[in-house]
Amino acid sequence: MASGESEHTITVDGQDVLIVRSRRRTRTVSADQVQGQLRLRVPHRLGSREIAGHARSFQRRLSRRTSGHLAGDAELMSRALSLSRRYLQGEPQPTSVTWSGNQTRRWGSTTSTTGTIRLSSRLRDMPGWVVDAVLIHELAHLIEPGHGAAFRALVSAYPRTAEADAFLAGVSWADSTAQPGPA
Repeated sequence: MASGESEHTITVDGQDVLIVRSRRRTRTVSADQVQGQLRLRVPHRLGSREIAGHARSFQRRLSRRTSGHLAGDAELMSRALSLSRRYLQGEPQPTSVTWSGNQTRRWGSTTSTTGTIRLSSRLRDMPGWVVDAVLIHELAHLIEPGHGAAFRALVSAYPRTAEADAFLAGVSWADSTAQPGPA
């Protein structure tokens, strides 16, 4: 530890955070991970409330960064197969289920001829039951390509379909009416 620095550990939202206070640092806060623990380097004068706020912000960033690795394509495929067994008698068997970073208008898409399913990566930060509803929707397309009565019957096997549809409609509405921030 450099001179003019002090270290202590605080707990923020149930996670230990190593705080390194520095007399040389005047404005900036930086973060990294040390053996899986968040370490914040902060100005010596920064108050505990501000430090907790920075810790939460960096925890969210790290969570978003690692959520893609934790919920990768293999996990998504496993999740889809589990939902297929539970709600659709295991009939739809996708060949691949992947996250897609270039789907901005749709939550998911299916190519029934190849058995591939793609989910918008925008879903990653949404509740699991919403992701499951979109997966069920796309799995149902492997059985029934249209959106007719047979398709709706398949999708309705998932108990939170209507709730997820309302959630996604709200997100879509908010996205379409969002005002751009200051330039």
